[in-house]
Amino acid sequence: MGTVAANIANAFRRDLKLAQEAVRAGVVPSRAKAADNHWNRWALFCISLHIDPSLEGVLEPIDILQVYAHRYRTGELAPSGRPVKSRTVEDSLRAVGQAFTSVGAQDPRLNDAGEMDFRLHRQLMSYSKGDPPPQRVKPIPIQVLFHVLHVAQASHCVANEATADMIILAFFYLLRPGEYTHKASNENTPFRLQDVELEIGRRRVLVTECSDEDLDAATFSKLTFTTQKNGVRGEVIGLGLSGLPHFCPVRAVVSRIKHLRQHNAPPDTPLCAYYVDGTQKHVSAGDVTAALRASVTVVGHLVGFQTKDISARSLRAAGAMALLCAHVDTDIIRLVGRWRSDEMLTYLHVQAEPVMRDFASMMVVGGNYTLLPAQDNPIALRF
Repeated sequence: MGTVAANIANAFRRDLKLAQEAVRAGVVPSRAKAADNHWNRWALFCISLHIDPSLEGVLEPIDILQVYAHRYRTGELAPSGRPVKSRTVEDSLRAVGQAFTSVGAQDPRLNDAGEMDFRLHRQLMSYSKGDPPPQRVKPIPIQVLFHVLHVAQASHCVANEATADMIILAFFYLLRPGEYTHKASNENTPFRLQDVELEIGRRRVLVTECSDEDLDAATFSKLTFTTQKNGVRGEVIGLGLSGLPHFCPVRAVVSRIKHLRQHNAPPDTPLCAYYVDGTQKHVSAGDVTAALRASVTVVGHLVGFQTKDISARSLRAAGAMALLCAHVDTDIIRLVGRWRSDEMLTYLHVQAEPVMRDFASMMVVGGNYTLLPAQDNPIALRF
């Protein structure tokens, strides 16, 4: 850039800075901050060995990465100071590798074929085998959700009613916490009033202008995806009436719309917002978890659950589990829940009694078969 005019060089530097900021904005702020922290730990580790963090002049970078991974695994380099799981070690190594590629350098974890080095791969596999069993999210039985709704209605508390509405929406729409709760860091992207559409039969209803009578007559509710994770922008997912007067996605949406309209909320207001004495507040993931656990303390013993089994993340699994128990095809469940892989299967528990109830008798019937004989064994036994 030394041979070009100063104004051209300055414009280039300005645009390069903006491009680099765009790269950083490609992930949520917490993810970018975590990546910075991983690099800082890597840099301190290298400096302690009198090695350039860029591995300049290092003939065997895999050796350095293996020791870094070992010390991270044991907790010596981990932020908590305690041993961590294999995935945490893998995430830190990935962040280091991505820091290299972000400046155009080669990822030191990878071989010439672009695959993770055999030694690192086996080391991580060894860590994975030594990890404790994963703490899977447990789906919540609907009895617990009924209790949450009953408590909210009996309390006549705006906050409790808003929390119950969002729990119902999360269950029926298979939502992640970031899609139905608010977080102070603004990393969540909950659905907003303007993302909602209602229908009465085949007639569309403009939720910001229609009458309360039209709201009460709604038979179908739709949510439009904007920036939600794994959602296709502009994609719409809709649900009809559940058949119950209150535990229903349409009725929960209508409840939120009415409350927000009463307080003249603008269209970009999150559905999880509510007003107390004119002050806007929001349902948080912590509020949802607290409400669920409070109900589990009352009815949990009836359905085999403890409070430690439950969090806001459980509602997405609960909706998927309800569909599975209703014999909905797993491909359909994956479409409704916007899963792009078989990750969904980790949410579905074979512990659910309706899923396994008839399997033994089905196996007795299905296990009665014969095999086609091979050419060297032409006689087939018949039963």
